[in-house]
Amino acid sequence: MFEEWVEEACKALAVEPDDVDTEELLDLSREIAHGVERRAAPVATFLLGLVVGRGADYDEALAALRETAES
Repeated sequence: MFEEWVEEACKALAVEPDDVDTEELLDLSREIAHGVERRAAPVATFLLGLVVGRGADYDEALAALRETAES
């Protein structure tokens, strides 16, 4: 069901499913949920998408968010 939903969400947003690394996003969510607090996880993934959409480097933004979970 999860994979099908991701494919449908990608279709609705005109995004290629191959461009979405769900495992990496889920890992980030887990790290934030356990390192910060649970409700911070969806906010973190939103922020990641927001800054990448504005031109930030994906890997750098991901690393920055991971650092915040560790601090």
